[in-house]
Amino acid sequence: MTTPLLRVDELTVSFSLGRWWRRDDSVFALDKVSFELQPGEIFGVMGRNGCGKTTLLRVLAGATQATSGRVEELAPKPLSKALLSIGFGFDRYLTGRENALLSAMLQGQSRGNAEAMLDSIKEFSELGRFFDQPVYRYSSGMRSKLGFATAMTLDVDLLLIDETLSVGDVGFRDKAKRSMQEQMKKSRAVVFVSHQASQVRQICNQAIWLEQGTVRAAGSTGEVAEQYEAFMQDQKRGAPTASSSQE
Repeated sequence: MTTPLLRVDELTVSFSLGRWWRRDDSVFALDKVSFELQPGEIFGVMGRNGCGKTTLLRVLAGATQATSGRVEELAPKPLSKALLSIGFGFDRYLTGRENALLSAMLQGQSRGNAEAMLDSIKEFSELGRFFDQPVYRYSSGMRSKLGFATAMTLDVDLLLIDETLSVGDVGFRDKAKRSMQEQMKKSRAVVFVSHQASQVRQICNQAIWLEQGTVRAAGSTGEVAEQYEAFMQDQKRGAPTASSSQE
C-alpha cells in the first residue's frame, strides 16, 4: 500500500466573534476535516464560496494556523509548497517586480535565482510597463496574472491552487491552463480548489466537498461532484439543506 504524501487529521479552524457575553460565539471556518493526499495525485476540493476552501489551502501552505487537528507530512523530507491564489501575500505598495521577487524568495528561492526569474515572470504575466508599477494600481485581473506568473516559475513538491482558471481574458486563461497542467506534471501532488464541479471533474482524481467547513462527501471525483451538483440544484430550487431542516 502506498504511503500518503500528506495526511490531514480532524483539522479545525475557528475564531471568536468577540462577543464576551456569549459562550457560543465561535465560528468554524473548518470543522474536523480529514483526508489523505497520495503521491502524484491531483486532489480536488469543491464547495460554495465561504465554505472553507481557501482557509484549508492556507493551512496546508503554512500561512494560517489550525485551532486543532494536524497536517502530517509523511514524505522523507519536508515538502516545498506554492500557494497559487489571486494576489495572496502581495504588498499593494510594492511594484509587481518587487512582489514577484519577494514571493519567489518566500517560496525558498535564493535572491539570485529569484532575480533571474523576473524577466520570465514579466513576460508570462503580460503586464508590460505595469510590472514596475505599484500593485494598488492593478485591477483584480492584473493581480491574478502576477500571482499566476510568479507561481508558475517555481519547482515545488506540492502545488496548492485556489480558484484561478476563471480570471483574466480568454487568451490568458488558455495559456494559464496549459501552464498549470505542465506544472502539475512536475509536482509530486496538487490540491485544486474550485466552486465549479466541472473544473474539478476535468483534472482531479479524488475529491472532497466542503459545506460550512465540514466534509459533506469524499471519494472519487465523479461521485463527489454528482452529490455537490445535486445539492446546488436543490439550492437553486429553494429546497432546504440538511442543516437547515434540523433547525
